[in-house]
Amino acid sequence: MKDYLISMFVDNELSLDEKVEFVETVHSNSPFKDETVALLNQEKLLQGDMVITMPESRVPVIPAEKVSMFKSWFAPLTGLATAAIVAASVFLLRPAPVIGTKELQHRFVIYHPDVNKADIVGDFTSWSPVPMRKIGDSGYWAITLTLPEGEHRYSYLVDNNRQIPDPTVLSHEQDDFGGENSIINIALNI
Repeated sequence: MKDYLISMFVDNELSLDEKVEFVETVHSNSPFKDETVALLNQEKLLQGDMVITMPESRVPVIPAEKVSMFKSWFAPLTGLATAAIVAASVFLLRPAPVIGTKELQHRFVIYHPDVNKADIVGDFTSWSPVPMRKIGDSGYWAITLTLPEGEHRYSYLVDNNRQIPDPTVLSHEQDDFGGENSIINIALNI
């Protein structure tokens, strides 16, 4: 029950009664408090690894030390030659446009304290295993991935040999190899 409460607290999924129970347990049980703080610090680290997509810029940002280097190269050139080189550089260095679907971050978490390795496999990984991170000694494994909007199928691979569906997802289906995959739908919350 203790690990379950910590996980639910970290993921902000507790009811008011559960929050009261959690606070009372933290207050009366120092090891529980220490474990909770350790998992919250681990969660901060996991969230710190997330890549935040910034709006695209049509003009590349050039550090100041590079600007002075470019000025010395372009000093002999005048007028149209300089403008043509700058325009070509901007065109060649611009970010590639994003076409089509929007992508959203999704965090996958599984509790398996008895395994040494956990991976996720799914249509978004081309069914190749992607390693998950062990969260301290809590028994939890987690990974945050950027997924395109839409329906996705996946499962977890534990200790390289046992494929299991996500126990927190209700929608499952049999795969063509006798296993079972979880089905999630990634959508913008509007």
